[in-house]
Amino acid sequence: MTGDASSVRTALTRGGRTIRPAQATPPIRQVLADRRALVATARERAQSPFQTLRHYAVTTPGKLIIICTILALGCLGTGLYASTVLENRTQTLQRLIDRTEPLAEAAQVLYSSLSIADASASAAFISGGLESPELRQRYSDALATAASSLILATGTSSEPGSGMAANRTEQALSSDLKTLSTSIPVYSGLIETARTNNRLGNPVGSAYLGQASSMMQDQILPAAQRLYERRSMAIADPQRSLTRPPWTVYTGLLLLLTALVLTSRYLARRTRRRFNIGIVSAVMALAIGTLWLLASGLLSVAATSDARTDGADPLRELTAARILTQQARSAETLSLIRRGDQGGLERTFSAATNEIGKIVDEVRATTEDGDSAVSTEQLDAVTAELREWQRTDAAVRRYIQIGDFSRARLHTVGDGPDSSASAYTAVDTGLVDAITTARTSFRDDINTAQRVLGFTGTGILLLTLFAAIAVVGGLIPRIREYR
Repeated sequence: MTGDASSVRTALTRGGRTIRPAQATPPIRQVLADRRALVATARERAQSPFQTLRHYAVTTPGKLIIICTILALGCLGTGLYASTVLENRTQTLQRLIDRTEPLAEAAQVLYSSLSIADASASAAFISGGLESPELRQRYSDALATAASSLILATGTSSEPGSGMAANRTEQALSSDLKTLSTSIPVYSGLIETARTNNRLGNPVGSAYLGQASSMMQDQILPAAQRLYERRSMAIADPQRSLTRPPWTVYTGLLLLLTALVLTSRYLARRTRRRFNIGIVSAVMALAIGTLWLLASGLLSVAATSDARTDGADPLRELTAARILTQQARSAETLSLIRRGDQGGLERTFSAATNEIGKIVDEVRATTEDGDSAVSTEQLDAVTAELREWQRTDAAVRRYIQIGDFSRARLHTVGDGPDSSASAYTAVDTGLVDAITTARTSFRDDINTAQRVLGFTGTGILLLTLFAAIAVVGGLIPRIREYR
């Protein structure tokens, strides 16, 4: 065996060269396994697009595509949301000035006119015999104004399908309007019957007048007051939301601006370019939109707040004072008809006039702070006339207590400068003047808020649309660089 090995070794190293056997090739089995693995991997990628997308998303072009999509959709979504919110505000302001406030004004005029009609009817009755043309005309004008105001007040201020609460409110309004529409003609008929009997000298006329006055005080005026209160609340509710800035829109725009700035910094690191024209254009467009919204939104909120403090609040208070004025006048005139209820009617008159004085003082306090359109001179005039009215009423009460009903009647319904009727008319005229001033201020401020907000929603939508196009236009060239 040794000799054979030596001869073989000698043959392999013959000629001074070492001859190595050829390396063995990989087994065919291993080659086939590797090929199958490659085919399986390719097939798995081809059959699972999510795997492909996940793999592509971690690459730089994939990240840029995701950023571009999110920013573009964010710009469009923010623009649509901002446009919707601001357009709703504009429509609410427009509806407030075109429909809601006129309905409240009609309800206020309705209540005041009914009270004036009742007081005028009582004053005409106690004048005895054929009433004066002035009282007759005042009663007729007040009743006609109440009828026209009732027609205006029948409108609805709610939107279709606005919810169960709105439906319940409308049902209550319909009930009150039905009460008014059916009771006012009955009241008018009772007054005419009382007037006819009074002219003929029949004592039954006072019974008809008392029945008519009871219907007015117990049915008609409460329904009119509820109608006015609901119409007033329809003004107050939107104002609470309109006096708050649209913080959600501001938040959306600021978040979008922050995302664009971070994207610009990311591109600067990745592409070694300091600025991207598309991103910079989008940032400028959104910055302009934010500043535009900041200016118009805050100005609109300020104007709406002024409409509430300068117009709506004093308007509501002064309207309540005028309603109390009519109640006091009715109590004053009825004291000459219901001579057995002097104490109750006197308390009613005193409570009403004292409350009027408190209301005027409260409005004057806001006026002195510069938060009301109603001037101090207007309120001072009302206060002075109110004191004169209280003085003349006290004189009438003294005449009634001593049984001098002729002089009491003369001071109650006469047209002399010292009569209670003249003082009442001066107080009512002063309140009407102040109410008109407050209402004008309210409408002017609401119109200003609506005009200031104007086309802000449409402008921001166009700016965000431009920003979305600019983002896409700025990132697509950077994405193509990786092909």
